[in-house]
Amino acid sequence: MRTSQKSLLLIYFASLLSLFVKFTAARTRHYTFNIDYHNVTRLCHTRKIVTVNKQFPGAPLVAREGDRVLVKVVNHVSNNITIHWHGVRQLRSGWADGPAYVTQCPIQTNQSYVYNFTTVGQRGTLLWHAHISWMRSTVHGPIIILPRRNESYPFKKPYKEVPIIFGEWFNVDPEAVISQALQTGAGPNVSDAYTINGLPGPLYNCSSQDTFKLKVKPGKAYLLRLINAALNDELFFSIANHTLTVVEADASYTKPFEADQLLITPGQTMNVLLRTKPRFPNATFLMEARPYFSGQGTFDNSTTAGILEYEHPSKNHSSNKKLPLLKPTLPPINATGFVANFTGKFRSLANAKFPATVPQKVDKKFFFTVGLGTSPCPKNTTCQGPNGTKFAASVNNVSFALPSTALLQAYFFGQSNGVFTTDFPVKPPVPFNYTGTPPNNTMVLNATKTVVLPFNSSVELVMQGTSIQGAESHPLHLHGFNFFVVGQGFGNYDPSKGPTKFNLVDPVERNTFGVPAGGWVAVRFLADNPGVWFMHCHLDVHTSWGLRMAWIVLNGPEPNQKLPPPPSDLPKC
Repeated sequence: MRTSQKSLLLIYFASLLSLFVKFTAARTRHYTFNIDYHNVTRLCHTRKIVTVNKQFPGAPLVAREGDRVLVKVVNHVSNNITIHWHGVRQLRSGWADGPAYVTQCPIQTNQSYVYNFTTVGQRGTLLWHAHISWMRSTVHGPIIILPRRNESYPFKKPYKEVPIIFGEWFNVDPEAVISQALQTGAGPNVSDAYTINGLPGPLYNCSSQDTFKLKVKPGKAYLLRLINAALNDELFFSIANHTLTVVEADASYTKPFEADQLLITPGQTMNVLLRTKPRFPNATFLMEARPYFSGQGTFDNSTTAGILEYEHPSKNHSSNKKLPLLKPTLPPINATGFVANFTGKFRSLANAKFPATVPQKVDKKFFFTVGLGTSPCPKNTTCQGPNGTKFAASVNNVSFALPSTALLQAYFFGQSNGVFTTDFPVKPPVPFNYTGTPPNNTMVLNATKTVVLPFNSSVELVMQGTSIQGAESHPLHLHGFNFFVVGQGFGNYDPSKGPTKFNLVDPVERNTFGVPAGGWVAVRFLADNPGVWFMHCHLDVHTSWGLRMAWIVLNGPEPNQKLPPPPSDLPKC
């Protein structure tokens, strides 16, 4: 055989082998999540909390891009439970998305359900959390999607990877907190501490032992997988005397940029590179997180801290020597200008391997107001909300009422009557000066209204913040999709001028993004995923008040564009 023929055969078999490797590299990963009580002590308060596998926070769910994941959730507690795989696209697997009464009925005591999904076209950090009432305060953990085997990051491989989860600690049961608030109509009591990996840190009383410590070596790169699992607070984060490089947001790679201070909203994830100092610095460094808050009312105005500690190169070095402890500088609590500047720096990688598939043409346009409002006080009761009413929240003045059965089941089996309607307003029913003086009537409409989208339609959604009950930031999360953030600004959105400044080349791709306080954000996405998809504010108090809605995406014509029937173990209401 001639050499050229041999070479061709070798190339042929090599290409076959690479195809085989690509298809066989994906595997099925099995997890069991036992929902159990666990006694945990923080701030000298011991509480029986609900956890997954008696861990707080929960353990990482690790998979590679393309893997199938099966998670059997077994409920051993008296509360109903569901788990949401926040940011996972759930292509044609809407039955596994998890929001209670949207894609499933909750898993009741002594029942179980297997969540079955595949990680398609995503790699990076996401999170899993309970998606019923405020249960996610203790039921949450990281999702780590690694690149396919033999594929690398678009940056130099880090020396080590470390998940850092921000959370909130309540000395009392958060379920009691929100239950009381919904009953009285008042704002809920705030948390007692913020946490880093479940630990409040040394700045709180009775907490110095409960401090997260990150031990590092000089001259190394560490990938920090940041996750904001706090219930109700956007957080600033900084490490003293260290600059971080942002490389990924919501499991989508970004153009790298450096920052000394970060902002991360509830539901957002961010991968950052920490490059340690070349030599032992003779100091330890605090890493701190505290809230960004621009609204009215009370909030937990405290700071959680962890410690960045360098390993000394000398084995004989005594670690008892007291090193100076350096503190970072964080932006002011209400630094809305910093937030706009920081969030505006994110850009998609947008290269040949990781393109930014921004819809260039739009089939459907929507203009949604998002903000607070009021509901009337029930007869013969006293309410503690604004002027004797109850606090509420809405999208286009509709405060979304969760049904008593799951929307997805009702839609799939054609049983929508009495469960939901499809007449959600595409624009505010009554236009007003959204960021100016609020209207006199701030009452919302309680209803279960949805929007229907044809399969594969391209959508442009402008979300406009309002000043009703105070202008504040609203981190909006869309289930089942990523969206491109094509524009944002302050004041009222101008439909003639706004689009002229849209970035349709390399906008950041996310699943959660803050509608600016007193401003607007414009996003685009392709409705390529049939099912019923929740969209809501990721500040849980606003979700509880009704700042939520649902999109129904119809089936496409092809078999692989239709939602399959529900699994046999889908929980019943």
